[in-house]
Amino acid sequence: MSAPALASFAIFQFLWVWNDLLVALVFVGPGDKQPVTIAVSNLLNQQGTGWELVTAAGLFSVLVPLAVFLFLQRYFVRGLTSGAVKG
Repeated sequence: MSAPALASFAIFQFLWVWNDLLVALVFVGPGDKQPVTIAVSNLLNQQGTGWELVTAAGLFSVLVPLAVFLFLQRYFVRGLTSGAVKG
């Protein structure tokens, strides 16, 4: 009964953490290993931004959340509609 609601919460939490740039900037120092959000941010901050790189990085950063949503879509929809009134 609570599995769809927990799955919806897990999807929202995953998306929140995946897109959280501020936490990544605070806890991850400069170096070779950076989250995708920082890498895209660094592409935008450099002089002479190559929009083809920014577009490719943006597409890459969307693929993982999209795959998670598509994989767990039935739980997500069931969790959101579990409190709906029938009739």
